Amino acid sequence: MSASHSLIAMEMGIDTHQEPVVFMRADCEVCRAEGFNANTRIQIGFEDNTLIATLNVVTEKVLPPDHIGFSHIAWQRMALKGGERVQISHAPLLHSMSAVRKKIYGHTLSSREIHDIVADITAHRYSDMQIASFITAGVDCLNTQEIIALTQAMVASGKRLSWPDTLQLVDKHCIGGVPGNRTTPIVVAIASAAGLIMPKTSSRAITSPSGTADTMEVLTRVRLSLEQIQQTVRQVNACLAWGGAVNLSPADDMLIRIEHALDIDGVGQLVASVLSKKLAAGSTHALIDIPVGPTAKVRSQHEAKHLAGLFDTVGQALGLKMRCLITDGAEAIGYGIGPAQEAQDILAVLNNEPQAPADLRERALFLAANLLNLAGSGTLEVAQARAQDLLASGQAWEQFKRICEAQGGMKQIPQAAHQLELGARHSGTLLAMDNRRLSRLAKLAGAPISPAAGLRLHIKLGQALAQEQPLLTLYADSRGELDYAAAYYADNHDMFMIGESS
Repeated sequence: MSASHSLIAMEMGIDTHQEPVVFMRADCEVCRAEGFNANTRIQIGFEDNTLIATLNVVTEKVLPPDHIGFSHIAWQRMALKGGERVQISHAPLLHSMSAVRKKIYGHTLSSREIHDIVADITAHRYSDMQIASFITAGVDCLNTQEIIALTQAMVASGKRLSWPDTLQLVDKHCIGGVPGNRTTPIVVAIASAAGLIMPKTSSRAITSPSGTADTMEVLTRVRLSLEQIQQTVRQVNACLAWGGAVNLSPADDMLIRIEHALDIDGVGQLVASVLSKKLAAGSTHALIDIPVGPTAKVRSQHEAKHLAGLFDTVGQALGLKMRCLITDGAEAIGYGIGPAQEAQDILAVLNNEPQAPADLRERALFLAANLLNLAGSGTLEVAQARAQDLLASGQAWEQFKRICEAQGGMKQIPQAAHQLELGARHSGTLLAMDNRRLSRLAKLAGAPISPAAGLRLHIKLGQALAQEQPLLTLYADSRGELDYAAAYYADNHDMFMIGESS
């Protein structure tokens, strides 16, 4: 490439999240020669590194002549130090985008087309806008074969945990939509205390106030390497790690990031997302919890059965032994919503504390028993008795502590700087609660970005309430977030449906 198509690299100190962006002056000769405009996709090269980035055009005041600016993520991926002369060219044509356009118009994609799309996403060749177009084109529009192909492509996009072929490895996943439903750490403790092998890798929150990885991170270290995961599992039969730290199904992490921004979660992509992580972790058996409720992610029994059927079909096609359980998602589970508050509930259940949330305890026992039974540990009745004994005897708690110690030790749960109690507007009986608005309330308080932020419920459905009786306590790390969340509650106090006293 000629010298006129090279520029001096300069870090701009601009955070563009995970999308690489580069900056050129409006009077840049390279822009003029190549016909670059704002939002053009261009390729940057230096030695053996290449990067495809989105171009932003800036005024002459922002950049010196003969320079190209880099956002933080672009600079990081190119491993530049500053002052290097980098090569500039048009980004190569993405043939897989023709398949995305094909899906936008409602046509079925081949396995090869889906693999090409996922490969280009994994290689950072797609902009966020292009990823969003693929996601929206596939919302509830993927057939079974496309979902199987998408799952396989996601697994192929990253690393896999390898285990001896003779091992049976179990996993469980809740599809979400019910705040506070943090059963996974309890189930992992019970199942691994019973001798099952459970290398649990979990995601961070997508649209919720906390994911399992967010909640576990207030209790122990979750950023483990593949080697550390395998060492932990060899040592204590299980782990509770963040999957995003080990490059398991990295394409899924990229899709999740955009789904989070769009606040959507298509059925086909949901199934592929969940099962790709199970397969990449080496699981042989998978239990899927599908909560159903009027304000949950899944609203009806019909939707739940359709989703369960997809999980079963796709999972079995890919060699997983599956079981889907349709559970009650009418109200939040436990009392805490947000990483620290949910962690408190987990410890209360594992320690058999009298004030521990009974619904969280019973749901975790139900799921653990089904997992034991799925793995061949006797009848469901025998598995239920075994799970209850492991929890009541303290063996599950001792096992949980061993897992945390193997991952780096137990942490102190953080405390929020500010809190505010909110009460009932009138007396009556609590008839319903809005899961989505409760989640929104906890997020406005700062969860999960601020681990100590969130809320703690003081009531359950069917409970009689007096006027001004506390419904919940808000927790936030800043006064502004607390006030913002309180204002949202004032405008949405009907998130709790309270029937008039007779």
